[in-house]
Amino acid sequence: MKSILKFEEFAMFLFGMWLFGLLNLSWWWFAGFFFVPDVGMIGYTLNSRTGAFTYNLFHHKGLAIVIGLTGIYFEIIGLEAAGIILFSHSAFDRVLGYGLKCEKGFKFTHLGKIGN
Repeated sequence: MKSILKFEEFAMFLFGMWLFGLLNLSWWWFAGFFFVPDVGMIGYTLNSRTGAFTYNLFHHKGLAIVIGLTGIYFEIIGLEAAGIILFSHSAFDRVLGYGLKCEKGFKFTHLGKIGN
């Protein structure tokens, strides 16, 4: 089952890349901002609960879709790109096994524990 989930997430990552290609922006934008959602890990400097909240906020696909659709509605290409990059990053993280975090600690995700 885990393989199927990873395949689905990889398909979503590829879908995000395809959507970005439709924006007619340089791929440097995609590469340059791809890891920006990881700033959500900063919350872990305070405690696990805050870290889980900020990480999950920056890795939530629903939020990514809202941002992207807002960009489409208001014709703001930067918001469109931000939503697509956030969506793609979140999918890629899940391919690697980094799911949404639990308050227990960084290694505990909705996909299971990271590592051994």
